[in-house]
Amino acid sequence: MDKYVGKRLDGRYEIQEIIGVGGMAVVYKAHDNVEDRTVAIKILKDEFVGNNDFIRRFKNESKAIAMLSHPNIVKVYDMSFGDLIQYIVMEYIDGITLKEFIEHRGSLRWSDAVYFTMQILRALQHAHDKGIVHRDVKPQNIMVLSDGTIKVADFGIARFARGDQRTITDMAIGSVHYISPEQARGEKTDEKADIYSVGVMLYEMLTGKLPFDADSAVSVAIMQLQRDPQLPTEINNSIPKGLEQIAMKAMQKSVERRYQSAAEMLCDLETVKKDPMATFDHSFFVDNSPTKFVDTMSATPASAVNDDDFEIVDDENDKNKMMVPVLSGVAAALVIAIVILGFIFVPRLFKGTGKEIAYPDYVGKTIDQVNSDENSKLFDIKWEYVVSDKYDRGIVCEQSQKAGKSAKKGAKLTLYVSMGQTTVTVPDVYGKSESFAVSELTAKKFVPIIKKTADDEIASGLVIRTDPQKTTVVAEGTEVTVYVSTGKNSKMVDVPNVIGISEAKAKSYIEDKGLVAVIRQRDLKAGEKYYEKGYVIAQDPGVEQTAQVKEGSTVTIEVSTGVINFNLTINSIPKDFVNQTATLSIWVDGGKLLKESETLDFSSVNSYTFKELKTTDKSFTAVIKLKNGNSYEDYQTISVDALSGNYKVVSSNNNYSKRSNDTSNQGGLPSQSDNSSGSNNN
Repeated sequence: MDKYVGKRLDGRYEIQEIIGVGGMAVVYKAHDNVEDRTVAIKILKDEFVGNNDFIRRFKNESKAIAMLSHPNIVKVYDMSFGDLIQYIVMEYIDGITLKEFIEHRGSLRWSDAVYFTMQILRALQHAHDKGIVHRDVKPQNIMVLSDGTIKVADFGIARFARGDQRTITDMAIGSVHYISPEQARGEKTDEKADIYSVGVMLYEMLTGKLPFDADSAVSVAIMQLQRDPQLPTEINNSIPKGLEQIAMKAMQKSVERRYQSAAEMLCDLETVKKDPMATFDHSFFVDNSPTKFVDTMSATPASAVNDDDFEIVDDENDKNKMMVPVLSGVAAALVIAIVILGFIFVPRLFKGTGKEIAYPDYVGKTIDQVNSDENSKLFDIKWEYVVSDKYDRGIVCEQSQKAGKSAKKGAKLTLYVSMGQTTVTVPDVYGKSESFAVSELTAKKFVPIIKKTADDEIASGLVIRTDPQKTTVVAEGTEVTVYVSTGKNSKMVDVPNVIGISEAKAKSYIEDKGLVAVIRQRDLKAGEKYYEKGYVIAQDPGVEQTAQVKEGSTVTIEVSTGVINFNLTINSIPKDFVNQTATLSIWVDGGKLLKESETLDFSSVNSYTFKELKTTDKSFTAVIKLKNGNSYEDYQTISVDALSGNYKVVSSNNNYSKRSNDTSNQGGLPSQSDNSSGSNNN
């Protein structure tokens, strides 16, 4: 059992249960006895208590969120930094993560995506105004309440933007699918890194997919640096064009092309919210000169503009400058035009028009093969190295221009060369401590993910298994889930009563209690309560058998197939039938044989039971027929109640009496007025 669960911190906070495990801390649900409220307490893991870097990050989070007060940011109530334990007391959020919400719903309605994103941006703008950059914005750190309210959490790697701008290490910090290109390069980050991450989340909400995904974290990071994502409307064409433009602008790789503030992005979202048909001129032209022309529709704050990079144009001053003699202006324009035309056309008079050539196909070639190709000398080739699981090391796996496309001599061509897929073996950390496993996996460049689970054999705090399993060969940077034992499972839980509800709901209710649902399909039996197909008939254990069971126990539920399995006993079989041996059969639905008896001796048989009849109808009409040789003749029409296994005679065929050895019809068949009935003898 966890050493904090059931304990009281500082005589005030009673720890109730673990509700989350992160890379450097464990989050507990607790009760604040002073304020009489439920709180969440984040406690730094024991193995990091002596690590100055982790302590600094942990304190940084508390310092960051303590400065923040916003309805869309998790509140901090208290903190403690002792020698043996360091914790932060926060608002308890009863909800699910945005990641879970997306996984459950798939792509969201665009209006819901806008609603969530606007709340996230308001929270981030508040933090940015305080000089705090989150740097790990991802749906796993966004909580969704039942009423749709968003709460931004986990400022664990936040940085004070107006303070020290140096990176903690030369490695990227943050979640690889959501980090900005500058984070992936290990460069300094500011508020616009959070904007990029919001853009990725908006993309994921709209499409149900990540813009960049691959088998390894390294490959994803390279995609963040080099690739452009597929347009959201190509995945989901119901997305408003303006909303797509907002997402793509937020995800611009160049910081200058991105939204310069959360407020600026909010403004565009508000426009689309009011008018889904609205679009934006989010296009860019950038050259290598000091003056850069950027998105003319963006309301970039003056404080974000660098005078060394941008030329601010004052329209009123331009109009005044244009008030010069017209002839002078025309003359100046002609001189400039002549000079420009001279530069353009004079070289062509001597060099000719310049023959176009086609880009070669270098994919699959080695570096030496490319260099030895005469055509390679016609291009300005740039080499870049990427991780690839499809091409061996040293092989060109991609090129920036499509083979066969026309180009001028000296055109730029980037060739991406495979570094291969660096593979490593998952170390054997089974039976080792959690801290040892994390250290071992991290040293081999794996990404450890900790999951706590009960185990009757493995002592608390030791590793039960990993996924992928030990000794498996995988790509470097692979996430490895480490299952750590919490000891024997002694927690008792209630068994929910799921009889009479749908299979899906029953399974959900059982699993919500920490139990395992085993589902079996079966037919209904005559005499038991009727449940439609897909609804639970019975469960084991039932709520009347036991009040509680161990968490993780199995609950077997029997689900109705919608079929009724019943027996039907036919009485009043005719004894005066001329042939003393024959068969009895039951027919339904205007001519469908339901079942037939073996050959019966009618001189001694008074009744016959059809066993294990099946029907999806609770009641129906059937015809009983007698078969003599190959000839069937109607005997009785009956009304059947399958749920009870009983029947009632509707009509009888009295013509059978004419076949009796005794033509006086002694012991004849029941007449049409006879109300004989049969019953189920189960």
